[in-house]
Amino acid sequence: MTIGVLAYGAYLPSYRLGADSGVRGRRVVASFDEDATTMAVEAARGLPAPGSLWWASTTPPYLDKTNAAAVHAALRLPSSVPAADLVGSARSTFAALRAALATGGLVVAADVRVGKPGSLDEKGGGDGAAALLLGEGPAIAEVLGSAGDTLELLDRWRDPQRTTGEQWEERFGFEQYAGLVRSVAARLLDDAGLAEADHVVVTSGNAGITKRAGALVKGALSSSGSPIGFSGAADPLLGLAAVLDTAGPDETILVLSAVDGCDGLLLRTTPLLPSHRAARSVAAQLETGREVRYPTYLSWRGLLERELPRRPEPDRPAGPPSYRAGEWKFGFTGSRCTACGFLHLPPLRVCRSCSAVDAMEPESVADLTGKVATFTIDRLAFSPSPPVVDVVVDFEGGGRTTLEVADADPGLIDVGTEVGLVFRRLFTAGNVHNYFWKARVR
Repeated sequence: MTIGVLAYGAYLPSYRLGADSGVRGRRVVASFDEDATTMAVEAARGLPAPGSLWWASTTPPYLDKTNAAAVHAALRLPSSVPAADLVGSARSTFAALRAALATGGLVVAADVRVGKPGSLDEKGGGDGAAALLLGEGPAIAEVLGSAGDTLELLDRWRDPQRTTGEQWEERFGFEQYAGLVRSVAARLLDDAGLAEADHVVVTSGNAGITKRAGALVKGALSSSGSPIGFSGAADPLLGLAAVLDTAGPDETILVLSAVDGCDGLLLRTTPLLPSHRAARSVAAQLETGREVRYPTYLSWRGLLERELPRRPEPDRPAGPPSYRAGEWKFGFTGSRCTACGFLHLPPLRVCRSCSAVDAMEPESVADLTGKVATFTIDRLAFSPSPPVVDVVVDFEGGGRTTLEVADADPGLIDVGTEVGLVFRRLFTAGNVHNYFWKARVR
């Protein structure tokens, strides 16, 4: 069995930390309704269906529950496709890669990095997700080898009950990691009979390693790290995605991740890559974005407590109705009448058009676009990012429903505005995340 890279994808949230935070550059920030599950869905959307799903994160929305199951449902994968979480550290991504390298599968890594106000994690971190599909078939990159060394090192850690983590002094970690990075790189290159790789990606939670990545391992054409700062589990895949966006055919890519040791992956691109790149490059996503004020960002992350709305809080989503409406809730699957062709969103048993009973076929419109038929701007309803904008959307090929707008800018909404769909959290109540789809202006 020859396993290669069949496809990839990356997702960066649209918000950037405002200048009032004191952070220079364009710190990528997940919205209040995004987490490692929703971003993983966005990174993997549009990729071919895998034989297995491996989800990696250091910031799982749930513990003692499989987060990958929600990703699995939103991607509308068959129930026979296994899905599993790998969590705890940024090294979880390479554990997922090793599993997928054995039998094929989809590796999705996503993280929302939270640091103490003014900390290096806040300034030098980034939120995002990336996906890599491995398997047999026409590959955009061949796998030349993988290797890794494990090291017990008190370099970065976080108590499970806390939102923010801790780091040891940078120089200590650099001294331990530098030799491992050189060693793993040398083994991979020697085994492949290469003097050096064309492109080198070095990622790490230790800033000293990423600052001096080019000196540790040089690439003939490029040496880089994560394109958005340390993004936890997403770090190595985001770095790889950025290189795949620009690399040419028959070029080698060495990806190294220094976290509690060092892991490496060596690839060679194929002539298929230029015609099979991701729909949106990492660079293109970085170029766009809208500013979020620092106090708003802190409140999104639970680091600043704001006045709650003086109205009843939403009820906690219950298990039985969520299960019964699972295909609608996660897959945005409606029902099309086989008698007259009318599409119902959400699904119904009795056709609104011709009154046929149980003459329905399931149909998802999650990947379609639609146009705003009418809208309302609610400045009284509570939202971590007011105002709330609700739209009635007419979809291509039929179907109409009401949706909340994600990353809403009221100035961009009008009758006829084209929108797509994104997977988000409507709200969290009783420690249960209510996932659903929102509209977003294209």
